[in-house]
Amino acid sequence: MQNIAQYFNNHDQFAKYTGMELVSVSAGRAKAKLIVKDIHLNSARVVHGGVIFTLADFAFAAASNSDGKMALSINASINFLKAAQGGSLYAEAKQVSLHPKIGTYSIQVTDEDHNLIATFQGIVYRKNVDLPEWDS
Repeated sequence: MQNIAQYFNNHDQFAKYTGMELVSVSAGRAKAKLIVKDIHLNSARVVHGGVIFTLADFAFAAASNSDGKMALSINASINFLKAAQGGSLYAEAKQVSLHPKIGTYSIQVTDEDHNLIATFQGIVYRKNVDLPEWDS
């Protein structure tokens, strides 16, 4: 199987559509990036909360699947701390705990100046199956 960053960058169609990409993935960790464009802004001209949630969720997915086993979210929550208006956003996911069936992750979303934009917490159910192979 290709590495996890390539796997998600190639096959997560929604992340690809929104312009998100994984910068790095290692055991229990991942970092995703988004260059903010006008399509990411809401009517208040700040980055839409759904975009920030999706960026955090993308990093969460990569971190929780970093061992090549399928892990699916069963709970996620976000706290928005500061509005983002442009530039680049980054989501860094870190594994907090890991058990055979449940994994817990903490994700921080920051802007290019390292300002904390949002905190995200996620829990996955870990299936005992490998991620599916895809024809590239």
